[in-house]
Amino acid sequence: MAEVGTAERGQAAGKEEEGIVGDGEEEESSPVEQVRLTVPSTDDPSLPVWTFRMWSIGLLSCALMSFLNQFFVYRTEPLVVTQITVQVASLPVGHFMARVLPRTRHRAPKLLGGGEWSLNPGPFNMKEHVLISIFANAGFAFGGGSAYAVGIIDIIRAFYHRHISFFTAWLLVITTQVLGYGWAGLMRKYVVEPAHMWWPSTLVQVSLFRALHEKDEASKGSRQISRSKFFLVALACSFAWYAVPGYLFPALTSISWVCWVFSKSVTAQQLGSGMKGLGLGAFTLDWSTVSSFLFSPLISPFFATVNIFFGYVFFVYLIMPIAYWGFNLYNAKTFPIFSSHLFMSNGTKYDIPSIVNSQFELDKDAYNQRGRVNLSIFFALSYGFSFATIAATITHVGLFYGKEIYRRFKASQKEKPDIHTKLMEKYDDIPAWWFYSLMALSVVVSLLLCTVLKREVQLPWWGLIFACGMAFIFTLPISIITATTNQTPGLNVITEYAMGLIMPGYPIANVCFKVYGYMSMSQAVAFLSDFKLGHYMKIPPKSMFLVQFIGTIVAGTVNLGTAWWLLGSIKDICSDSLPPESPWTCPSDRVFFDASVIWGLVGPRRIFGSAGNYGALNWFFLIGAAGPVIVYALHRMYPNQRWIPLINLPVLLGATASMPPATAVNYNSWLLIGTIFNFFVFRYQKKWWTRYNYILSAALDAGVAFMGVVLYFSLTMENKTIDWWGTAGEHCPLASCPTAKGMDLGPDSVCPVF
Repeated sequence: MAEVGTAERGQAAGKEEEGIVGDGEEEESSPVEQVRLTVPSTDDPSLPVWTFRMWSIGLLSCALMSFLNQFFVYRTEPLVVTQITVQVASLPVGHFMARVLPRTRHRAPKLLGGGEWSLNPGPFNMKEHVLISIFANAGFAFGGGSAYAVGIIDIIRAFYHRHISFFTAWLLVITTQVLGYGWAGLMRKYVVEPAHMWWPSTLVQVSLFRALHEKDEASKGSRQISRSKFFLVALACSFAWYAVPGYLFPALTSISWVCWVFSKSVTAQQLGSGMKGLGLGAFTLDWSTVSSFLFSPLISPFFATVNIFFGYVFFVYLIMPIAYWGFNLYNAKTFPIFSSHLFMSNGTKYDIPSIVNSQFELDKDAYNQRGRVNLSIFFALSYGFSFATIAATITHVGLFYGKEIYRRFKASQKEKPDIHTKLMEKYDDIPAWWFYSLMALSVVVSLLLCTVLKREVQLPWWGLIFACGMAFIFTLPISIITATTNQTPGLNVITEYAMGLIMPGYPIANVCFKVYGYMSMSQAVAFLSDFKLGHYMKIPPKSMFLVQFIGTIVAGTVNLGTAWWLLGSIKDICSDSLPPESPWTCPSDRVFFDASVIWGLVGPRRIFGSAGNYGALNWFFLIGAAGPVIVYALHRMYPNQRWIPLINLPVLLGATASMPPATAVNYNSWLLIGTIFNFFVFRYQKKWWTRYNYILSAALDAGVAFMGVVLYFSLTMENKTIDWWGTAGEHCPLASCPTAKGMDLGPDSVCPVF
């Protein structure tokens, strides 16, 4: 429990007898063993949560985290500052404010309810800390650290070079972020209050909060330093070191030594390049490269690291060489082996703006003249594997967890409240009309966006209703799956595929539909997860709601403001004309843009249908659906073979879901660091791991983030650069070369003619 001071512990002990722990009844435990072992079954309602400390640190953390994540999303290695960083960094700040703020008590005006208040009501407590963490995390999106809808503004301005007003952009970002509250409010009683809906991922947060608030005293004679000092030392080291790969020696971002040894071999560079090839032997000395797309490897459980390792090796080092060098699948040798760009049949990049007419729709005549869109073999097969992952997730969860999910959901409707639900009954619940009003307001504003401002967003009103219907239908089952299995099926490909079939030729309509249909559901799942964390930590529900809502508005506004500023101030941001060493390549937005072309502008029928090159990839849906059936059948036939149920095909097939924009060097480094810390250090230095592992992860993230901003404002904005071998990229220029016979990309190309 939190170290709340002697007086507070005495209060808590006294109030335990008065009914804080169980109303004088025998304490009941949770029916889920993991919850019993992790979550404390006590509460002290007297601990203050609406404090000046919570609001000031929470608002600052939310704004800073939103700014940093949006700032870095445009960079080649887009560092993501996670909730754990805020958890760790805010703790010493809270304790510092508890020591220095005046404890004078003031009388509140009668208009505000009267009563006393103080800037410093006592020691910094765990409930304040939880709310600060949720505040900062309110704008965090799945698959990245910023509001998903900002990607729409990015591709309109940076890739399509069209106009969208700031007001329209702000409404689009806020409505897509807030709409999930409505679904979360409707589902809360089904997936938050029942004990069998236990949300495994929240237990990690509970454990970390308890570890951070335990008494931090080393034994006598021990050389261990406190967590706070360790955090500051690691932060300073990370901050100082990032100046080297971030400015002085960028080649350390991807050390592809195979390219250096075989400087004239296209095949060797295709194999060895960490950024544009298969990354054989590539590694990095840049933390942002390690944690940019898959988040910090220090916080990933080792079993997940192992699954990702096997999936990564299977796809990159088995399937890819066979498809490229063995079968030349889809004319793979005509294009780079690894690229997220779109190509014409002769291997040159597709000029997308040339097939967009003045109404921001597909110019069919221009498209027919230029021909079909072609993908690199890596990009094409990554779509196939994403199809298989979606189907495999459904059948895997149904076969291996279906009975458990059904049993737990059925039990949750009949079970008596557990100790945690009983303790939460002491707090005023959130009125239902708060959720309904917010949902109605979000839908109304979204409808106005799709009617009055339809010219900028393209999405018709019926498309919005369809998207909301999809989100509403899928929120409950996906929330139940997440709450019981910790797996969250992704619906982004399904939503864009569906809209692409219904309304091809409209790229912005497609991505808007995806954001409203997929992201509002994902936001609802994230809000429900936070509600469960608050449930376990005994946070008053109204406080949870307001902190989440205000945090979402602040985060979305900061995300958009940062994006608007960078898009207007950095020349040629996200452009193909940038020099190789430029950090502003926008890898995530590039994939988002390509998706808008594939699913929206051109449409899936012209690419994955009979009129396209990649119709056979639809068979991956069937392959993915059948895979878990085979594994389950083997498990039933050989129940004593314990390794069979460990074959998790959704994880294996989806291991490379971040590629592209993630590259081989990201995965190599992530897997290596994750194995070192979560296997070797965890097994042989468990005390060190328990005490410092999460602290180290947070310090590394924060140090890189702060130095990255310092470098931008002090050097990049002033156009102060250095030019030497170490600033010229990874030195694998031939990795992007095609190897088909007779391919000639012109006199300016470094690629040889085969």
